[in-house]
Amino acid sequence: MTDIRKPVARRQSNFARSALAALALAAVGAAFWLTPAVSAEDAVVIPPPSIDEKAASGSEKAIFAGGCFWGVQGVFQHVKGVSKAVSGYTGGSKDDAVYETVGSGRTGHAESVEITYDPSVVTYGQLLQVYFSVAHNPTQLNFQGPDSGTQYRSTIFAENDAQKKIAQSYIAQLDQAKVFPKPIVTTLETGKTFYPAENYHQDFLTLNPTYPYIVYNDLPKVANLKQLFPALYSEKPVLVLSASN
Repeated sequence: MTDIRKPVARRQSNFARSALAALALAAVGAAFWLTPAVSAEDAVVIPPPSIDEKAASGSEKAIFAGGCFWGVQGVFQHVKGVSKAVSGYTGGSKDDAVYETVGSGRTGHAESVEITYDPSVVTYGQLLQVYFSVAHNPTQLNFQGPDSGTQYRSTIFAENDAQKKIAQSYIAQLDQAKVFPKPIVTTLETGKTFYPAENYHQDFLTLNPTYPYIVYNDLPKVANLKQLFPALYSEKPVLVLSASN
């Protein structure tokens, strides 16, 4: 069995300044789902995108980066219409797609999540609305919460021109509406390959619900998803490892 303590030591160190609060919350981790969301970052209520793809049957993919992939994956695993959400690395080379190497911040990679979804159930624009509203804070440049570095940047890896157009339009729409206190710094990157992360990172939120980092930073995101997007929320997450097995 992989010892997760060593691979996540860096993240624990970054999290030190909020450790006391996290430990207090961890004591009631099992009951957290029934309580109001309290976290380092609040969700923001935002309008849906004015431009979106047409609902159609089939399967499509979207790749988002927004800080630690544990929380981003955990959020999208609870979205209806999503059949798979895999934590991984995007933006750099295959040889550098290793957790410890990506952690240097010099590989070009960002911790990201590849989402497979059915556009007849949830559209790309709706995924973007969840991404900007509850999955991360799009106004933080090269950091999210306690984690800093370009590997934690806010980036949309558009799969095609249609996704790029929708994302560009939505960012402009949200900035014009001034729904955030600061401008959105989310970047758009195209032509990048996604590489799955190590197995010990997959389904981390679901498998470690009392882990301090998860309790303080990520469980509130899932709670906010349920509260702000009840029509999109699925109580049962779609897990990577169970699907693989």
